[in-house]
Order: sequence, then structure tokens, then C-alpha cells
Amino acid sequence: MKTPARAAALAAALGLLAACGETSTADQTVRKSDRPAYEGAANPYVADGWKPGDAASWEQQMRTRAQGQNEYSRTSGG
Repeated sequence: MKTPARAAALAAALGLLAACGETSTADQTVRKSDRPAYEGAANPYVADGWKPGDAASWEQQMRTRAQGQNEYSRTSGG
């Protein structure tokens, strides 16, 4: 009598474990770019002072953005 109950419990456990498996990544799209970051985003929402394709303006924009997030420079003005 215990054998059918054990078999049923084992089957239920295996069914639950099968449902916990990883999902397939074959249907997910992966966006890869072999272009440098400064060449992208030619749209109206880019930051002022940045010209798409210009590495120097990209680097300046990144320095400006990082400086805006620097707590020392934000609090020392007052």
C-alpha cells in the first residue's frame, strides 16, 4: 500500500522539478553592437553638446554627466 503512494509522491515531485527548469533563450533577442558607444543614438533625445559619431564630444559629455553625479562637487558650492 505504501508503494503506490510513494510512486505518486515521486511522480508529483519530479513534475514540480521539471516545471522549475530554465526557460529557453533561443527565442529571446540579444542586441549586440560592434560599434563604439559614441556612434549610436542619432535621435532628438540625445544630450546637448553631444554629436553622434564624435568621440571627443562623447567623452566630454560622459565627464560632464559624471561630474553632475559627484556629491563633492554638488555640495561644495554652498
